[in-house]
Amino acid sequence: MSGQKSKASKKKKPRYLELADELRVEVLRGDYSDPGDFPTESVLCKKFDVSRFTVREALRKLTSEGLIARKRGSGTIVQPATARAGALHQPLSNVGEILQYAHDTTISFEKLPPQEIPVKIAEQTGITPQRKWFVFHGTRLKPGRKRPIAMTVAWINPDLADVVDKIDIDAATLFGQIEELGDLTTGRVTQDIQAIAATENFAADLGLDEGDPILRILRCYFDQNDRLFEISASYHPGERFTYSMHIEVD
Repeated sequence: MSGQKSKASKKKKPRYLELADELRVEVLRGDYSDPGDFPTESVLCKKFDVSRFTVREALRKLTSEGLIARKRGSGTIVQPATARAGALHQPLSNVGEILQYAHDTTISFEKLPPQEIPVKIAEQTGITPQRKWFVFHGTRLKPGRKRPIAMTVAWINPDLADVVDKIDIDAATLFGQIEELGDLTTGRVTQDIQAIAATENFAADLGLDEGDPILRILRCYFDQNDRLFEISASYHPGERFTYSMHIEVD
């Protein structure tokens, strides 16, 4: 029973993220299209029965996503669609942000036969794998958009064979499932972003021409014992993805 409670609490979102989700829907729906329409902090506190701290954290998140802009003395304004360019905005300050990104999109993976990790990926991650890793290939979509926002290739450590057999290929993330199924915890994540030219295969999948610029986001997931358990490479057309980072100034 205690295990079930812990899992439930683990999946519970902080209130500010729930509020950010609700406000994001309203913004994208066009509820605040005219300047000056966006509610003040006091109005939001009363409307959603939350504290000012919760409101500010929710607005901070939407600001980092490029959906709103906050100016002292002018209040909060919704950024025009032209400023957002219809792209997916992904902030990243912790692993939870990756889960939010997955929540806002859908993906369906295909499990491929085990393969050796490509030389370029191995070199960039600094590993020298001696065995073939499990491979998953997926197309990530965003509701309301016809073209995919990313193609993702993920490599799973061969030590996790029992876990791989239980993975749901239609679930939001692989690393989240690996945590739960493998009874492990993500200790740290490294991330490298690089602009590269689209290969013939990726160009076809993403609706681009071969050689068009794309962003490759390479992530390495390490468990609590610092074992590398997953490597993922996501390939994004530049105009469909914006990466942002929120940095606190002490």
